[in-house]
Amino acid sequence: MRSETVLIAAASLLGSCGAAKPDPKTLPLPPMGFNNWARFMTDINETIFVDAAAAMTTNGLQAAGYNRLNLDDAWSLTKRNDTGSMAWDPAKFPKGLIWLTEHLKSLGFIPGIYSDAGTLSCAALYPGTIDHERQDLHDFYAWGFEYLKLDGCNVDNFPEVYGFWLDLLAKFNKDKGKKRVVFSNSSPAYYADPKDLRGWYSIMMQAAAGGQLARHSYDIITYSNNPGWNSVMSNYGFNIRTTRFQQPGFFNDPDFLIADHPGLTLDEKRSQMALWSSFSAPLIISANIPTLTKEELEFLTNKNLIAVNQDKLVQQASLVSREHNWDVLSKSLANGDRLLTILNKGNSTGDITVPWARIGISPADSDKLGVRDLWTGNATTSKGSSGGITAKNVPSHGTAVFRISGGKLKTVPTGIILNTQTMHCLTDSASGAATWAACDGSDGQTWSITKSGSVSSILNPKSCLTNNNGSVSTSKGSCGSSTFTFPVSGNIVDNASGFCVTENTDGTTSATWCGDVETNQVFGVPVGVEIDYS
Repeated sequence: MRSETVLIAAASLLGSCGAAKPDPKTLPLPPMGFNNWARFMTDINETIFVDAAAAMTTNGLQAAGYNRLNLDDAWSLTKRNDTGSMAWDPAKFPKGLIWLTEHLKSLGFIPGIYSDAGTLSCAALYPGTIDHERQDLHDFYAWGFEYLKLDGCNVDNFPEVYGFWLDLLAKFNKDKGKKRVVFSNSSPAYYADPKDLRGWYSIMMQAAAGGQLARHSYDIITYSNNPGWNSVMSNYGFNIRTTRFQQPGFFNDPDFLIADHPGLTLDEKRSQMALWSSFSAPLIISANIPTLTKEELEFLTNKNLIAVNQDKLVQQASLVSREHNWDVLSKSLANGDRLLTILNKGNSTGDITVPWARIGISPADSDKLGVRDLWTGNATTSKGSSGGITAKNVPSHGTAVFRISGGKLKTVPTGIILNTQTMHCLTDSASGAATWAACDGSDGQTWSITKSGSVSSILNPKSCLTNNNGSVSTSKGSCGSSTFTFPVSGNIVDNASGFCVTENTDGTTSATWCGDVETNQVFGVPVGVEIDYS
């Protein structure tokens, strides 16, 4: 998708163009709504949006919080007009975009629009914004749009072009006060190369420094009879690498909810909704809204999942444990509750028990715990001394979701430490050797991180990760003196030496000089760990 020279050049973009920090006032919660692309692609027209809005006001979607309607590619004519502005296609939008935005707003919706940062849009026929950025932004805003998805086809210098846009929108929104334009940044998607993620790490850091959303991976599969699960899992696989970037005012975007896709089973559709909700990711539906089935509307309007998605803490659930058939994720919620999400990646129905310690909960410090199944709404009470939570009969490609509450519920950031390039897990052992291995769901791969930055596994809870002259292991009695910090770059930095935790090619762990987003030094850590964004 990107040329190798541009990919490598992106690794040095930090400190270049781009706003310093996203402003939570522009988008305090992840957006919910509709976009036409994955369902209709370039077959865009006025009727799609008029009919979608009408249906959403009656089928429960608007009442559930889906209040944005976003146009995608191919809405314009192929040439700019005499003033240099883009012009909407009158055959597709006979009443015009100003009429459309006014109509949508009259029904309580917020309109959004698409453009491209390069010479042409991704449909290859329609003008991009290059050299017309200020004019196009002014026009979009004047037409009534308050959301801009900026794609990256036909762009030569991503860091410079998107850095310019980040600065432009930061200043524009500051001038506009409360009525601002949400910026959806697609540049990271053009660096999503699992074989070498250095450019992706850097462009994600630029995106997370401004704007509100970052499309970080491939386009979700468009409407067809082809199987869709691999596409959902591909974007999910990138999203679990991005936990450290999400913060109030900025959301990682794994792309649209494809709720009516013929290539997904109902369990797979429900899983996408559950996972995206657990991530506090955007819930933008790309489907034929008027023809959604009762079952599809039921999961899209699930109040329990939407409450998790729209939780004011906006944490992105991170991996508690990972093995061949199961991914277990967790995060904290604003009222102190804890979320547990369990994905069955296997090909058959199964059961799994997740111990309290893996969820970051110490039963000894807890009274009776309330556990609510967010699919059924059923609640049970479990004493703190019990073993954990058991999910039963989770279907193939299905997802169980639980909300845990308690009067004295105490949690610490707990989960795997994941090399986001190799996808290896940091693994403790009885001897204290800290090595890198395939994730297997063992206690030695689940780590707790205190506020002071000490790191210990639930296998050896009285030992802490320690740098001993460049060799990293777990040692008893080191928890007070051995601490780490966690910059947004993904490094794990030993505070005493300033060196970075490193995965070596032989699977051992060392502390070495910190490189520039080197793939053997970039790690995902449990959500809730304090990330240094400076």
